Amino acid sequence: MNAGQKFLAGIFLGVAAGVAIALFINSDKGKEIMADVTDAAGDATESLKSKFSDLEKQAKDLVKKGKSFLEDVQDKAKDFAG
Repeated sequence: MNAGQKFLAGIFLGVAAGVAIALFINSDKGKEIMADVTDAAGDATESLKSKFSDLEKQAKDLVKKGKSFLEDVQDKAKDFAG
C-alpha cells in the first residue's frame, strides 16, 4: 500500500467514524448519554465553584489572621521600644 492509498484509507476511516458517532449521538441511547455527560459536567462545575469559594474564604481568613498578627507584633515592638 503506497502513501496515497494509506492517506485515502485514513480519510475513509475518519469519515466512517464520524458518521458512526453522529448516528449514535442522534439515537435515543446517544441522547441519554449526552444528557448524563451534561449533568456530570454541571455537577463538576458546581463542585468546583464550591471548592473555590471555600478556598477563597480560607485565604481571606488567613490574610485577616496575618494582619492581626502583624498588628500585635507592631504593638509589642512599640511597647518594647517606648
